Amino acid sequence: MNIEDTKNITILGAGVMGNTFAQVFAGHGYDVRLWSRTHRTLDRALGRIRSTLQMLVEFGRLSGDEIPSIMSRISPTTDLSKAAKGAQFVLETVSEVPDIKRELFSELNNLCSKDTVLASNTSGLDIFNIARVDNPSRLIITHWFSPAHIIPLVEIVAGEETSQEVVTFTWMLMERLGKKPILLKKFVPAFIVNRVQNAINKAVFEMIDNRWATPQDIDLAIKYTHGIRLPIVGVAQVLDFNGLDLIRDINERLEIKSAFIEEKVKQGRLGAKTGTGIYDYGGRSEAEILKKRDELYFKMLDHLKKINAFEPV
Repeated sequence: MNIEDTKNITILGAGVMGNTFAQVFAGHGYDVRLWSRTHRTLDRALGRIRSTLQMLVEFGRLSGDEIPSIMSRISPTTDLSKAAKGAQFVLETVSEVPDIKRELFSELNNLCSKDTVLASNTSGLDIFNIARVDNPSRLIITHWFSPAHIIPLVEIVAGEETSQEVVTFTWMLMERLGKKPILLKKFVPAFIVNRVQNAINKAVFEMIDNRWATPQDIDLAIKYTHGIRLPIVGVAQVLDFNGLDLIRDINERLEIKSAFIEEKVKQGRLGAKTGTGIYDYGGRSEAEILKKRDELYFKMLDHLKKINAFEPV
């Protein structure tokens, strides 16, 4: 399995995600077979790809001269055997229905080489228990985010039998697409981003259903706080600026248990004020750490105001 020799990509499913996958791979020089069960879906997908490529030209992200060559590298088909022939990396993004995925992977098992990497874009299904294939060491999840031609993150999830070679290959392939891969150490439902988003959704629905706040006010509250801070300190490092001892006390009141935070507090690693916490600040003083953070906050706030990000889209 050589990343340098990888040229043939197969995308199974041509819906909202599948068409953008095809576009991204083709845009980086790969030959792509885009499969769907119906010609209608494929026609719609090709139309969306052309429209998105034109938008990228308008945004200065692509030259108009590149569009014909990108489109020429995408071969639509309703023939699964044709789509699978010679594929080196297959990415399925069909309906999130276990039986549909199980049947598809069974067909792929018969149609593809035993060395073909078989990837799923599932957002939470345990494909490693669903798919029945020979050589399960080649099964892997690459979970992309919409719109896939803009959002860099791809969550990579390996199964217990997935080989390190396949993990490394997939990681390198995603990087070649300009993506930022993150590897989960274990399969957990919803992975990282959707797991956090689900917790947010639960809180938002509670506030709206109880009429504690309007959706518009909730969005403004988040935009004017997390919207400024999240790109700079995320959801973990921000705790270092609260102080992990304070977080521990808040956790106790909320009956939240975190062995990770307890251990940090026990070690005296309380965050920015002690120079180390969840992150190590390399011997810098608290004043130095806060100055850098605040400078970045000001830049982010000014940028968001400049582009009118606080207004609804």
